[in-house]
Amino acid sequence: MYARDNASGAIPSQEQPTPAQVDAAVHAFRLLSDGTRLRLMWLLSSAEQDVNSLAQAIGAARPSVSQHLAKLRLAGLVDTRRDGRRVLYRARDSHVRTLIAEALFHAGHEVSGRPRHD
Repeated sequence: MYARDNASGAIPSQEQPTPAQVDAAVHAFRLLSDGTRLRLMWLLSSAEQDVNSLAQAIGAARPSVSQHLAKLRLAGLVDTRRDGRRVLYRARDSHVRTLIAEALFHAGHEVSGRPRHD
């Protein structure tokens, strides 16, 4: 529905998003506006990980990471899978992984002063 135009990379503007789509996107952006959750999503975009590994990677307490993961899961940004007694987390799908990557690549341009590109 909102696929990019192959020639220009632009998103077609003839169809407006529905109110439900806008609400879902706003909710996702609100959750991702927290630095800890954004770091978690970056890690989960490349591999499944458990709470202990994630806590160690970002230098946060396990209970705090668990709470952040619960919010991300309820928002539909993270999926889980059981592996014995462990619960493994991962970014839900390619849309979520792309959203995280693009946000951080954009931030990289802003912070580094690298030229923007279309």
